[in-house]
Amino acid sequence: MATEPMNTEEKGQVFRRVSGFTAACVLVSSVIGSGIFTGTGFMARDLGDAATILALWVIGALLALTGAISYSELGAALPHAGGEYVYLSRAYGPFLGFLSGWVSFTVGFSAAIAAAAVSFASYFLQLVPIGTETGVVGKSLALGLVWLMTAVHLAGVGPGGLLQRTLTIAKVGAVFLLILAALAVGQGQWANLALRGTPSPAIGTMVVSLIFVIYAYSGWNVAGYLAGEISNPGRNIPRTMIIGTLFVGGVYVLLNLLYLYALPIEDLAAEPILPVAEKAAKALFGETAAHLVAGMLCLSIAGAVSAMVWAGPRVYYAMACDGLLPAIFAATGAKGGAPVTSIWLQSAWATVLVLTGTFEQLVVYTGFVLTIFSALAVAAVPVLRRSEPHLPRPFRVPWYPLPPALYLAFAGVIVAYTLAERPWESLYALVTVLAGAPLYWVLGKSSTR
Repeated sequence: MATEPMNTEEKGQVFRRVSGFTAACVLVSSVIGSGIFTGTGFMARDLGDAATILALWVIGALLALTGAISYSELGAALPHAGGEYVYLSRAYGPFLGFLSGWVSFTVGFSAAIAAAAVSFASYFLQLVPIGTETGVVGKSLALGLVWLMTAVHLAGVGPGGLLQRTLTIAKVGAVFLLILAALAVGQGQWANLALRGTPSPAIGTMVVSLIFVIYAYSGWNVAGYLAGEISNPGRNIPRTMIIGTLFVGGVYVLLNLLYLYALPIEDLAAEPILPVAEKAAKALFGETAAHLVAGMLCLSIAGAVSAMVWAGPRVYYAMACDGLLPAIFAATGAKGGAPVTSIWLQSAWATVLVLTGTFEQLVVYTGFVLTIFSALAVAAVPVLRRSEPHLPRPFRVPWYPLPPALYLAFAGVIVAYTLAERPWESLYALVTVLAGAPLYWVLGKSSTR
């Protein structure tokens, strides 16, 4: 029998003090992180075709939107901290719920934080060339960012929310200034968009490239993790997810048009591949402006790391409240109300991943397993409609069942092709998931006793 995760607001430790605007800032900052400023370089290398790159970013936006619409029904009906952990526990039982929380810890947030921190170091070293991103200096910069954001969010929801709003407003303003400046005075060529690869990229290659797009859109569901703290969740959770996802999709298409306007496809694919936005800015405005853009990107990625450091620990907090993790994970700060132990442990694991992984491996590793669990959560919409038809649903998926069906179809294709094209990264991800099974057996038995 499925268990209902505890409403952490009722427990009295977390209160609904996050406004819809702050939740939207967390979403936008969580999504617009490192992926949009790095992934297009890898796609240019693998695809060699401008039209295909743009098409994949549009497909990614539609996929994220169908997921956001589906999650909106779940989040409004079950407005508790924890996101997928809550939805899967309610729809399928505590075992799958636990595995989703385990994945959030080991892969979903920690690996995403690590990948973003690595890309932050790459851009910072373009700005101040004092070392390499894979060397001691690069690793130190990445870890410094992780632990700076950790310190702020340990101070509580108030300081963390202020930081998040400030970073989001600054990064969105900077992105739009970059786009407007490129169109007004940039030295680019629209003819670059007509360049086509020869031969056309294989289907499998395009699907794996879509993993980079999905990684860049990851975070559209972040409001679900903060649902226990969001005011008026029946209204604010759907608004945050749907409007925020549409906004980010528009920004992403504009930025990719900027990259392709700035450089032909072969230059985007040339080494160094990772700092593609910095290369495009250099071509558009010259060396000095490229340095300013690199600084802007560091700010943007810092905002994404801040959002993930904030959101992820709410999952482990909810699991501890339900007895599926040791009670220490539910410990909150005396004044700020932040789940301090969960924040510490997440950042510690992200540190291990920064020291041991490369950016490309982390992206494929993260995207593959998150696609599986997000698909399970979307499938929870029809499952719960059948098993709990009388559950109050302030928001219902429009055009049902089309959005969940589209999301599940795309997710199935992505998982199948990633297994075929990147078997080792997929295997590591699956092993990580399965490693949570014996842990559930131990902790679940303890919770039952």
